[in-house]
Amino acid sequence: MPDVENVIIIGSGPAGLSAAIYTAREGFNPLMITGVAAGGQLELTTVVENYPGFPDGVDGPELMEKIRKQAERFGTRFINDDVSSVDLRSRPFKVTVSGETYQAKCVIVATGAKAKTLGIQSETKFIGKGISTCATCDGTFYKGKDVIVIGGGDTAMEDSLFLTRFASSVTIVHRRDSFRASKVMAERVLSNSKIKVIWNTAVEDILGSDRVTGAKLRNVVDGKITEMKIDGVFMAIGYEPSSKIFNGQLKIDERGYIITKEEIETDIEGVFVAGDVSDMFYRQAATASGSGVKAALKAREYLSELEYKNQKSNLP
Repeated sequence: MPDVENVIIIGSGPAGLSAAIYTAREGFNPLMITGVAAGGQLELTTVVENYPGFPDGVDGPELMEKIRKQAERFGTRFINDDVSSVDLRSRPFKVTVSGETYQAKCVIVATGAKAKTLGIQSETKFIGKGISTCATCDGTFYKGKDVIVIGGGDTAMEDSLFLTRFASSVTIVHRRDSFRASKVMAERVLSNSKIKVIWNTAVEDILGSDRVTGAKLRNVVDGKITEMKIDGVFMAIGYEPSSKIFNGQLKIDERGYIITKEEIETDIEGVFVAGDVSDMFYRQAATASGSGVKAALKAREYLSELEYKNQKSNLP
């Protein structure tokens, strides 16, 4: 029978790696399934200025590499592949990767979420070079610049209002003739003189050479194509939590976020969740890291209690 791991961590962004550091230092020898796209959204980010400990900022991939090395130093083991299936309804828990099944007493889910994009080719070219999916993360880089925000929900409203603190102008590009956002958020945006709205319009392409310099827009009513000079594009069309693999295993809401109790716990004892896969509000590297620490501390508590029960049952 295969060995049973103390902890399997699924996901390798700030939440998963922070959980790995803590569980590894406790001597639990965690096994992390990183996913093929290891490192999370910070791998697509250039300079990160709001993560504690880096007064001059740090490149996203460099930050993730440093955190991974820290986790590895304390004994974390890594499998650089995607999980194909899980069984969290029987014990020990089972996690299958490339046809091989691993068993664990405890599982920490930290699979994150992906920002939704338009699906146009230029997005890949300019991500981190004028295209951002996080206004809170990157807004300060656009002081005195002209930016557009794509979307019409509350996230787009919040991002637009936030960006007015830095950008010279903020233009919302929305493919409908009204916002999907809540009334109060829409009113705040429409009453802000620094924000303009282009209705019934889709972004056809992002323009530029090394960085974003403009956008090609298409009016969805008459088909007219125009070009607009801009310095930055903020995607605010929503997030997709990476939770599909847990359908039928964990409670998931209609948007795909894993439902938790006390931030970290699931309805299954011994299964904990950290980071953006359950956090629809903050979506910051620092908050994800903090939730990974919480999950690790909960895992320690659970494993210690499990060990105590086993020792007690073995007493004569």
